[in-house]
Amino acid sequence: MQFDTIIIGGGFAGLSAATYLGRARRKVQVLDTGKPRNRFSSASHGFLGQDGRAPLDILSDARLQLKSYPTVSVRTTAAQSAQSKSDGFSVGLDTGETLYTRTLILAFGLHDTLPDIPGLAARWGISVLHCPYCHGFEYSDRSLGVLYRNEISVHQAQLITEWGPTTLFLNGHELTTEQSGLLIQRGVQIEPRPLAALEGEGTNLSNIRLQGGHAVEIEALYVVPQSAHASPLAALLGVKVEETMMGPLIVTDEAKMTSQPGVYAAGDIARAPHSVSWAVGDGVTAGTAVHRALVFGK
Repeated sequence: MQFDTIIIGGGFAGLSAATYLGRARRKVQVLDTGKPRNRFSSASHGFLGQDGRAPLDILSDARLQLKSYPTVSVRTTAAQSAQSKSDGFSVGLDTGETLYTRTLILAFGLHDTLPDIPGLAARWGISVLHCPYCHGFEYSDRSLGVLYRNEISVHQAQLITEWGPTTLFLNGHELTTEQSGLLIQRGVQIEPRPLAALEGEGTNLSNIRLQGGHAVEIEALYVVPQSAHASPLAALLGVKVEETMMGPLIVTDEAKMTSQPGVYAAGDIARAPHSVSWAVGDGVTAGTAVHRALVFGK
């Protein structure tokens, strides 16, 4: 085997796993495309000791620190295929090379699919958001909105009233009587009309234009992301995946091992909800579990 572990993805989960395996002096190859999911955000919040820093800056520092561990290497390249072998796995790269490893950690993250509403995608991660714990404090006491996508949006709207006055934009969808009652109890305004566009200077949001011309003043819009895997490897390896209202979720045990022995998964692809802190913690769990498996053969 060329490597003890190949980690597919060099985001927060992947680099955390690599750090712990490096400290265990295991030979590790990290493969990364350089496009983390949160690259659109100028600041990451809620990550202990790093609150308010740009996520790309945190990852850059992590890569520099990994250089302290001589058995770990990071390559900016994509893994296009993976296959189980009798004694491990082969991984095919977009360069045409094939690498071999005893174990695999999948940490390639998600790709978000956003509603096709003019002005929305350009504000993703800035004034169009998915997580109030990550970004809500910065928009405290401002006019907030939630775009309905599925049942989770109703829960999200109730929660976001903790940060400011909230309007749920149904965008042509309908609520049940029970859902409407829960929203009214929390003081959520309900706007049934379809959206035409998001408006504001640059990437700021100042109002939402409805079809028909009416504008509602909103400074941040929360959207439940509907996501897809950023890599085909989970399907190629045949690991068990559950479909959820937020997208596919790789099923793992408490050690982050998938349904395929020797294949682990960490980060947003293997848990919901999502945050940098959870991704880091899951990466640590996967990395230490892989090391134990290498030592004890389990």
